[in-house]
Amino acid sequence: MKNPEAGTDAPAEGGPQPDRRDEAARASVAGSPSEPDGNANQGERAGKRRRRRKRGRKVFARDTVPVPAPQPEPRPAVVQSQARPGAEPAFAALDLGTNNCRLLVATPARPGQFRVVDAFSRIVRLGEGLSANGRLGTAAMDRAIEALKVCADKLQARPIRRARLIATEACRSADNGEEFLDRVREETGIRLQIIDRQTEARLAVSGCGTLVERGTDGVVLFDIGGGSSEVALVDLSRHRTPRLSDHIVSWTSLPVGVVSLAERFGGRHVDRAVFDAMVDDVSAHLTRFEGRHRLDAVRCGERFHLLGTSGTVTTLAGVHLGLARYDRRRVDGLWMDSPSVDAMIEKLLGWDFDQRVANPCIGPDRADLVLAGCAILQAIRAMWPADRLRVADRGLREGILTELMAEEGVWRRPRPEGRRP
Repeated sequence: MKNPEAGTDAPAEGGPQPDRRDEAARASVAGSPSEPDGNANQGERAGKRRRRRKRGRKVFARDTVPVPAPQPEPRPAVVQSQARPGAEPAFAALDLGTNNCRLLVATPARPGQFRVVDAFSRIVRLGEGLSANGRLGTAAMDRAIEALKVCADKLQARPIRRARLIATEACRSADNGEEFLDRVREETGIRLQIIDRQTEARLAVSGCGTLVERGTDGVVLFDIGGGSSEVALVDLSRHRTPRLSDHIVSWTSLPVGVVSLAERFGGRHVDRAVFDAMVDDVSAHLTRFEGRHRLDAVRCGERFHLLGTSGTVTTLAGVHLGLARYDRRRVDGLWMDSPSVDAMIEKLLGWDFDQRVANPCIGPDRADLVLAGCAILQAIRAMWPADRLRVADRGLREGILTELMAEEGVWRRPRPEGRRP
């Protein structure tokens, strides 16, 4: 559900582009940066060269399709790794959202942490036009398929101990979502699982556990996605367990995200009236959330805060810091006070589309959606006022990896020899 950007207005020239953010520099779940083994893009190119040298392996050009187009040769399932024997098994998480296709591959590190060994992120705009006709478009599916082929190659390049490959709102709500998943399986070998909204909210919380400090009483964690936005209320005022998701007391999934909101209200030219109308639309959904008062007892003072794990808040943080190039290490875990958030939203409202495109933390792929995301953020802030907002450049994939590694017991301490169970 993180960094979804696409809108109603005509997309910027060139269409969807690879996400320019350094996905390979993802941090461990404890918040300290964990650098990958080499640059992800270099690894991708090297992997392609190695595969082409394999005897008998056919290589297909994916950028051009001859006419008539041949039927694609079935790919092996991603569990059939072609990695070198003896390589350390890794864990993998793939999230195909309304706007982005993202992959994270990691190996366990210190207890509660992991080391990223490969990553991939591409803006595919899978949900483009979905809110208008209820179906995934052919061009959008083609873009997603091409991105998933890259993911399949990466998953086959090393032994994978366990993987969870998920699809969220776009596939969940589209009339042809299951048909698309069948095509994904046939053309890439990847078997995607559509998760429900509650699972999506839980995974977002699990991925951000180490950004909630000791001494915190309550947190409203939100993930502003492309087609939906998840909100979880977390009560930590009593005994705290290692798993943050154990403390969710209420949650909701709003049927609005930056893609769907921008398609309805427009994303390129947003004045104050349009922005306020978007905020009112989201607020109406929040007022129907029956569990919204579950943190009222702990909402006072510095022991309560908001935690945002979406492209909207990371973009705001990048603009706030004045970054010449997006730097995840400076953004993830950043605290922003309420006046700073207000100032950044006002700043973006004062920029026209071209100015938003020119900002290195926004760019052409996010320029038509960032204000829709700000409207969702503003409605959340109005419902749960807080002095501070913490920014998380992490979410679903990190939550998946954390849960998979915990289930496999990779962080358990070995039992001393001679001790009886």
